[in-house]
Amino acid sequence: MKYICFGYLDVHQWSKLTQDEQNAMIDACIAYDEGLKRDGHWGGGEGLQGPETATMVRFQHDKVSVTDGPYAETKELLGGLLILEARDLNHAIHLISNHPGVKMGPWEVRPAADMTQMIRESEQRRSASK
Repeated sequence: MKYICFGYLDVHQWSKLTQDEQNAMIDACIAYDEGLKRDGHWGGGEGLQGPETATMVRFQHDKVSVTDGPYAETKELLGGLLILEARDLNHAIHLISNHPGVKMGPWEVRPAADMTQMIRESEQRRSASK
């Protein structure tokens, strides 16, 4: 089963590290990710640029609105996401608990939704309306 893991970075804690300490943390995270890939638990993942690069797209007042953002003031920022292949939630928690990145901020772990039935039903509705 797939689990989507959102990794948050405690910016204040990160900024206290020396460049060598930051590099060591990055190297440890990448090495762990390589182990996940080797063991068949890697479903994908990406780091994110900072929130100052974000663009928010919303539907408001019957139209799409595009703004720079987000504007939330927080000491933790969403640093990236990781998709795990795990037997169950406990296995996913075990895998992420051993990730070196957990030392730099919390991780949110959610099961991926199986969209197969919803997609099939949508295809049927759209085919019937043609």
